[in-house]
Amino acid sequence: MDKQWFDDMEARIPHGEVRTRFAPSPTGYMHVGNLRTALYTWLIARHAGGKFLLRIEDTDQGRLVEGAVDVIYATMRRCGLTWDEGPDLGGPVGPYIQTERRPLYKKYAELLVEKGAAYYCFCEKTESKEDSGQFERSDDPCRDLDPAEAKARVEAGEPYVIRQRIPKEGQTTFHDAVYGDITVDNAELDDQILLKRDGLPTYNFANVVDDHLMGITHVVRGAEYLSSAPKYDLLYRAFGWEIPTYVHCSSIMIADPETGTVRKMSKRHGDPSYEDLMAQGYLNEAVVNYVSLLGWAPRGELAEREFFTLNELAEVFDIEGVSKSPAAFDMAKLTYFNASYLRAMAPEDFAKAAEPWIRQAVKNPAYDAADIAALLQARCEKLSDIPEKVDFFDQLPEYDAELFTNKKSKTDAEVSKRMLEAAIPMLEGLPDWTQDTVHDGLIGLAEQLGVKNATLMWPVRIAAAGKAVTPGGAVEICRILGKDETIRRLKLGLDKLN
Repeated sequence: MDKQWFDDMEARIPHGEVRTRFAPSPTGYMHVGNLRTALYTWLIARHAGGKFLLRIEDTDQGRLVEGAVDVIYATMRRCGLTWDEGPDLGGPVGPYIQTERRPLYKKYAELLVEKGAAYYCFCEKTESKEDSGQFERSDDPCRDLDPAEAKARVEAGEPYVIRQRIPKEGQTTFHDAVYGDITVDNAELDDQILLKRDGLPTYNFANVVDDHLMGITHVVRGAEYLSSAPKYDLLYRAFGWEIPTYVHCSSIMIADPETGTVRKMSKRHGDPSYEDLMAQGYLNEAVVNYVSLLGWAPRGELAEREFFTLNELAEVFDIEGVSKSPAAFDMAKLTYFNASYLRAMAPEDFAKAAEPWIRQAVKNPAYDAADIAALLQARCEKLSDIPEKVDFFDQLPEYDAELFTNKKSKTDAEVSKRMLEAAIPMLEGLPDWTQDTVHDGLIGLAEQLGVKNATLMWPVRIAAAGKAVTPGGAVEICRILGKDETIRRLKLGLDKLN
């Protein structure tokens, strides 16, 4: 063993600051649980004024998805989770992609063999079965091989893996910031593979080595990884390394949309990923705010508060607020958050966000998307609500004359006919076509006819839009449609009533 090489690796490790990392596998889109892990990891670092690292864990080559690394970058940036070190930025402890660190793991696995905390195994037990837990634990015949014999077989080119040597007796206790001290019997732990036959490390081993060499002080993971934590601890102790603070987050539960059964949220069940939520018209800021509260709650005077910007979360987030209880993902609650964020946007920002959705239904460039957006901001909960609300601008839909009858507005077919017969010549005679002239003309006409405003406005809006429910009233819709199109549509409505 080259002791100087190991000493040099130790000398690179930054100290004296909080350092956290998000270490996704590039196997597809970012699901909600992963986003929460990234968010909490980022918040811990930012709250402490520390460093946040992005590391790509691509050792499971069979599950890699082309383009997934770019999706990770784009999602993180869109969420505002900027990193200080990573594959694209570099840093003092790179490389930040696991396959580019491949030579490291073999050396550290061999160091554990030398320390007696690992051993060479030449058995044919398949790694895939072992990874899935589908095997019965029994003493590995290679565990007690004479070290010299094992070394000779390795040098002769015989395929092997390196396994962790778990103590057969006693217990291992590890500490988690959320769950406290957890003790397990060593007899329940298996001699897990650390280095595979292809020379790549397993996920668990690479995590420990990389977290130590990158100076990671806090590790945020899902509670499903609690069972592997004792093995992590044993590895840290075998190396003589300081153990980071573990923060295991409770599961995120969801009611199955088909059966109603409450189960763990999972992309395998088709539950929405971050990208799915964006495609469904949710705002990034609303999703991040909502996900922050899935398993964490502010304390003290902020205990009842729900809405936080990312910077505000960084100020108030603390590990003590993370809960052991499973979190419930509720689409209705997320929609409530989203609607609140939409209402709070500056009009110009909402118009910019809404325009792509408006243009799905309103192709005619003569209709200003910002004008249409102004009608929508208080009337939609998700951006995806927009197209079906505004499709009538491009094309007047087929509608039934019964729409002209409305008890509240005191209209029926005969009243509506009389209203349109009066409105058409008045609108034709307007000298210019603005919000004020259309408004004043219709209000003045209602007064002249001796009817309530609604009695006139209802048939005008139905004829202009062909829908019972619209964003905006008769005045706004007519103004956006323009004089010629409005009058054309009102005449069609009158024909329908005749």
